[in-house]
Amino acid sequence: MYSFREYLPYYKRNLRVALPVMLTQLGASLVGFFDSIMVGHYATVDLAAVSFANALFFMAMAFAMGALMAITPLVGICMGEMNVQQENQSAIRNKIAILFQNGMLFTVLLSALMLLLLGACIPFLDHFGQDPAVIEVARPYYILIVISLVPFLFFSFFKQFLEGLGNTMVAMVITLVMNGLNILLNWVFIYGNWGVEPMGATGAGLGSLISRIGMPLCFWAVMAFHKEWKQYLRMTWERFSWQRIHELARIGFPIGAQTFLETFTFAASFVIIGWISKEALAAHQVANQIADMTFMIALGIGAATTIRVSHQLGAGNLKAVRMASNASIHLVLVMNTIGAALIISLRNYIPMLFTEDTEVIAIASQLIVLAGLFQYADGLQAVGAAMLRGITDVKVPMMIAFVSYILIGLSVGLVCAFPLGMGASGIWIGFIFALAIAAICFHIRFNRKLRLLH
Repeated sequence: MYSFREYLPYYKRNLRVALPVMLTQLGASLVGFFDSIMVGHYATVDLAAVSFANALFFMAMAFAMGALMAITPLVGICMGEMNVQQENQSAIRNKIAILFQNGMLFTVLLSALMLLLLGACIPFLDHFGQDPAVIEVARPYYILIVISLVPFLFFSFFKQFLEGLGNTMVAMVITLVMNGLNILLNWVFIYGNWGVEPMGATGAGLGSLISRIGMPLCFWAVMAFHKEWKQYLRMTWERFSWQRIHELARIGFPIGAQTFLETFTFAASFVIIGWISKEALAAHQVANQIADMTFMIALGIGAATTIRVSHQLGAGNLKAVRMASNASIHLVLVMNTIGAALIISLRNYIPMLFTEDTEVIAIASQLIVLAGLFQYADGLQAVGAAMLRGITDVKVPMMIAFVSYILIGLSVGLVCAFPLGMGASGIWIGFIFALAIAAICFHIRFNRKLRLLH
């Protein structure tokens, strides 16, 4: 039976961890938001180019970022053990240091793999059926953001590691500062200020590259000057272990595959909607940008859920695991209801922030309504996946994601978009089906796994 008084401490603890993550993720999303606004006011073709290039880039980026999420529950379980095993503090800290060092090597290997895959796509950008004018603008922007992936992945690793330790504030501060720098650089490079020639979409890519280089450097500096964290920066050959790298890959790659499949569904939608018209593609970018911002709330609560679940699992407190998970479900439902109400009520005004093109505004207004409606399914699937990551259950969720996002989501979207003549709106209906099915399956899976742990 539900008791608000019993859940209140869990709401507070989850929010204490989640709020900085929300602001971090929202800050990251705002970079794309302002990129789209600033590029959209420069030219519609540049907005479509940024949409197309990011659709390809974010598939690989989502996989790599997902793979790095493996470090959070592994470190989190260690922290839970440390809270109940006072006599083994030194040994557990050494275990965390081993995870950090091998996580760094894992990030190096992952970065090299992503560069190879994304770099191989450059000669084939004009084979996706897009407008040639869009491809011409997209190519230099794409090259710049591909290069920026390497420093961003190191930032992601530092972020996930500290989240495992229970700290979410450092990533928030660094993200907000670097995003402010990114917006300033966009103003300089996109429009041509301070004596710089206007670059349009290419300027947005250059701004992203410079700001992303600064992100891991700031993290390293913070850890180097922190009394407790600097011990993890001391690299020794004895701590490098292929077994640990294999463990990170064993947990991380299924998480990466799961996030890739979700991102692939959205990325494929950009390609498919590009077949309709460049106005539909630009409108889709507007709606997707708004949905991304509201999704950051669910993503923040999800990250807090993984941290809280892994800490309680390490401490052996299964009741607290369930209570923390349920608290996150309650929180995401409340917050996504507020988010849905806001974006639906402002659906006719939001597109005007991005463009003056009346056709784009009309299409985007319709898509924003659907983006608001899928908030519930999106939030529940994000928290459900995070709950499973907290107990390091990753392989079955990956298969659930494949069935939900690819087999069902894309199929329903294509049928609604073309045979049923619903256009871009049909693709968004496919999203709703995919996320709802994933959410139901993730929560059923978590409850079954938790019963087995008792």
